[in-house]
Amino acid sequence: MIIVITPEELVQNETEIINALFQEGLDLLHIRKPFIHSEEMTDFIQNIHSEFHHQLVLHSHYDLAERFNISRFHFRETDRQNELYKSFTDQRISTSVHDIETFNELSDDWEYAFISPVFPSISKKGYGENSNILNEIQKRNHSNVKLIALGGIHENNVSGVFNSRVDGVALLGAIWESNNPLDIFRKCRKNVLS
Repeated sequence: MIIVITPEELVQNETEIINALFQEGLDLLHIRKPFIHSEEMTDFIQNIHSEFHHQLVLHSHYDLAERFNISRFHFRETDRQNELYKSFTDQRISTSVHDIETFNELSDDWEYAFISPVFPSISKKGYGENSNILNEIQKRNHSNVKLIALGGIHENNVSGVFNSRVDGVALLGAIWESNNPLDIFRKCRKNVLS
């Protein structure tokens, strides 16, 4: 499984790129736009082809889900700890963790969880430079929740990540910091499938 996470800020031609990514085989898109209001989010989602709406995951503006046939929601670690997800357990929900021990303790309510940072972040300079998560993943003992690697993953290291005990990867900086996001996605997908 390959997931792409949107950058927090709007990017020029972003929804056109997203539509192309889905046409190239993107599994899921996490819409993480904490600084935009409801009308901007509505416009953003409307510019993504409706055939892909069931593959969208909202990080906010959950009230728009029904209107756009979206049934996937992501909750930050603090939201999970504060049990803000409890009224959404009839939906497909995901969360984030930063160590394998926390992942192993997740309830089966979660479809998957991001674990980060696997490598030094591409989009957050200096974040994850001393990460040991790729080695820690070997201590995974929870198979009911999928584990998705996040942080510093790009076309040159993606296949190695899949050789660890993860069920998928999430891409952010590799896609959005690139001059050719579609080409980077194609290379990542090819390296995973080969």
